[in-house]
Amino acid sequence: MNTFKKLGIIPGKAICYSGFREGQQPGGDYPDYEQIKEDLLILSNHWKYLRLFDCDQHAQMVLDVITNEKLDFKIMLGAFIEAEMNNFNCPWNGGVHSEEQLAKNCVSNEKKINKLIDFGNQYSDIIFSLSVGNEACVEWTDHYVPQSRVLDYVRKVKAKAKQPVTFCENYAPWLLKLDKLAAELDFVSIHTYPVWEYKHINESLEYSKENYYSVAKKYPDKPIVITEAGWATNSNGRGINPQQVNEEFQNIYFEKLMEWVERENILAFFFEAFDESWKGSSEPLEPEKHWGLFKIDRTPKMAVKYLKGKNI
Repeated sequence: MNTFKKLGIIPGKAICYSGFREGQQPGGDYPDYEQIKEDLLILSNHWKYLRLFDCDQHAQMVLDVITNEKLDFKIMLGAFIEAEMNNFNCPWNGGVHSEEQLAKNCVSNEKKINKLIDFGNQYSDIIFSLSVGNEACVEWTDHYVPQSRVLDYVRKVKAKAKQPVTFCENYAPWLLKLDKLAAELDFVSIHTYPVWEYKHINESLEYSKENYYSVAKKYPDKPIVITEAGWATNSNGRGINPQQVNEEFQNIYFEKLMEWVERENILAFFFEAFDESWKGSSEPLEPEKHWGLFKIDRTPKMAVKYLKGKNI
């Protein structure tokens, strides 16, 4: 079993956090200081680690709130790199871009990586690890970046920041094609979503365990982090059978997953803290909108109703 002692990381309660509320979205309106503060106070008694997806003004506000309010969080900060190549395997209309757009993305990605380094150095007491991207190499992504370019970003961040460096990706590419990238990383970060792969709730934990241990077996000298694992609570039928998603099933998966990772001393970020209405299609039951343990109005779903006032 891999440990994180050499990286100075102690596994604990971890959750993915994106604070966009109704009418807000990346590149548009962002949550303000008081909204972020409200969210972090909700999470502060229950989670130690937060994962943020981009080094933007949302991340800056989170870091400001943690600093000013003296909250006890540690952050995994990511840079959300955009497509640098077309991906004709993307199953929706989003994987193909103009050459002009791809060139702009390359410039933007360099700036994001530089910002990631700056954040890491400025907030070294809060940010415990840095990720150079999210789901940019998997076959279905709409923001495909070649492994060679991700490697360049990893090397740049490792040379200029002190934190351990990773890349967050679905478990499958780690098994199939990302050996060179894994060799450069301080730890490997995987995503596991049984419900997206048509697994019933009764087989959900065993499937996630299979995903984890298959990657751990391939890279026995690398610590393995689960940077996303979750269960949706609604679906319009796009990719997920509506009968397989509800609050009860999310509760079952959450409890089983947390029991396993705590027992095995695995750092695992549950996806995610709050529902986000901007994600996916415009349909209200679009599954991308319904992964939160809390609804978008910040009321708790079944899995976390019992957490009020408790430390977990």
